[in-house]
Amino acid sequence: MNNLDINIIKSGGEKEKFSLEKLYGSLKRTGASDKTVNHILDIVRDELYQGISTKEIYNRAFALLKKDHSHFASKYKLKRAVFELGPTGFPFEKFISALLQFSGYETYTGDIVQGDCVKHEIDVIAHKEGETAIIECKYHSEDGLKCNVKVPLYVNSRYLDVKEHWNNSTNNITKITSGWVVTNTRFTEDAKQFGNCVGLKLLSWDYPKGEGLKDRIDRLGLYPVTVSTLLTKREKHFLLSRDVVLCRDLLNDTFFLDHLGISETRKHKILKEITMLCNS
Repeated sequence: MNNLDINIIKSGGEKEKFSLEKLYGSLKRTGASDKTVNHILDIVRDELYQGISTKEIYNRAFALLKKDHSHFASKYKLKRAVFELGPTGFPFEKFISALLQFSGYETYTGDIVQGDCVKHEIDVIAHKEGETAIIECKYHSEDGLKCNVKVPLYVNSRYLDVKEHWNNSTNNITKITSGWVVTNTRFTEDAKQFGNCVGLKLLSWDYPKGEGLKDRIDRLGLYPVTVSTLLTKREKHFLLSRDVVLCRDLLNDTFFLDHLGISETRKHKILKEITMLCNS
């Protein structure tokens, strides 16, 4: 697969060489056929120019994929869909909580926990097999923003304060054994180095390799409702305000679509799209 000598501009403003392999890989991960992927690659390749942004490339590929394959387009827009969980970050915390529940954890969000020195509001508390993790979620509403070393520094101090009090309390039947930092973007190299040095579990969009958010979401089929290409922005906000964060939640609570006044024909299309997405 031959690459063109084209410089593209990433969301953070950095330049890099356009990679046909990367675009091919992101389209193939949706489940689209080789014929569909190669057709999109041919069109996008012909429309490239020096200094084109990754956003423009994404928008063009997404529009082409959406034409005939809405659930593939939904998978392709996964990263953007996570950004659409904002602006408060609370739906992102609920989303992380849901991912952990499907991995066997019992979870709670937004609890106030006493530390050795002060009280702390913990984004997500997760229990599994007698062990407890406290999780700080760092949500960004746009791409290009990274979690720097200040974040794991801050989280680690909170983690140690809560862990000391929790593990010395006779009221708790579990032991805190890990602190997590989860972000929907990426960590700087210093943040990863410090987090790994002190033993924090770091989870970002693509870190650790093969176990990042995008990999976990695809593996578990736990897509946020914001991936839908058929729901409007207003409808998505309504569902999030009712704690309907996952597509699976909507399949179980379809009456929310009736509450929104969505016609039976459109309701059928929406449910078909997210059913195919969850089962793909």
